[in-house]
Amino acid sequence: MKNLGLIIFGMVFITVQAFGQLKPVQYKDENQILNGFKIAPVKKTDQKPGILILPAWYGIDKLSKDTAERLSKLGYYAFIADIYGEGNYPKDNAEAGKIAGFYKKDFKAYQKRISIALQQLIDSGANPDNIVVIGYCFGGTGALETARAHLNIKGAVSFHGGLSKDAARPTEAINTPILVCHGADDPFVPAEEVLSFQKEMRDSKADWQMIYYANAVHSFTNPESGNDNSKGAAYNEKAAKRSFEHLILFLNEVLKK
Repeated sequence: MKNLGLIIFGMVFITVQAFGQLKPVQYKDENQILNGFKIAPVKKTDQKPGILILPAWYGIDKLSKDTAERLSKLGYYAFIADIYGEGNYPKDNAEAGKIAGFYKKDFKAYQKRISIALQQLIDSGANPDNIVVIGYCFGGTGALETARAHLNIKGAVSFHGGLSKDAARPTEAINTPILVCHGADDPFVPAEEVLSFQKEMRDSKADWQMIYYANAVHSFTNPESGNDNSKGAAYNEKAAKRSFEHLILFLNEVLKK
C-alpha cells in the first residue's frame, strides 16, 4: 500500500495506515523543532521490533531513508532521528564538522536528542523493549553513545563511525550488545582510536564484535561518497552489502520477531 487511504462504510470513515512508506514527523527538544521520518513495517509482527537510525554528519540523507525502507520490508518499524534541528542543518563540510563536533564533545546533549528520537520510534508503534539503534559515521558514534548511556535498547550498531570517547570519562559496564562495521583502511579513525575503543569494550565487559572490511575507507555504505579511496571516504559495494548482511544477522540474534 503506497498511500494513505480513506475507506467509507456508510457514514464511518476509517483511515488506513500506509505501511512501508516514509512519513515526516515533526517533534521537539524543548523549543527546538526537529524533523524526523517514520516508517511502519510492510508486514507487522506481534513483537513489533524497531530500529532507530542515526544519520551521518549532514543529517537525514538518502542513505538513511533507503535503509529505513529496506528495514520496513523486512518487518521492522524504523525512525530516522533529526539530531541538529530546524535552522541548524549544515550546508558544507565545515559546518557539518562544526555541529557534529559539538555533539561529540557535549555527549549528554547528543544522548538526549537520541533518547527523544527513541521515544518517537516507540510512539510510532515499536515495542519499547525490542529496539536496536544503528548509525552511520557521526551517527555511528551516536549508536555507541546509546550503549554508554544505558538506554533501553537491545543492541547498538555503528557503520564507519567514530569510536572514541573523552579519556576523562569513566569506563562503565555496558550491557548492550554492540556491532561495529569498520572500513579496514578508514583514515579518519586512527589505529590508536580503534585500540582505545577495544580496550573500553573489554574493560566494560561488553558483548561486542568488530568487523573489518577489506579495501574499505570511511563512508563505505554510501553510494553518494564516490569511488575514490584516496579521498578517505568512498563507497564500496561489497563492503556495503556484507555489512548490511551482518546487521541482519545481529538483528536476528538480539531482537524478537
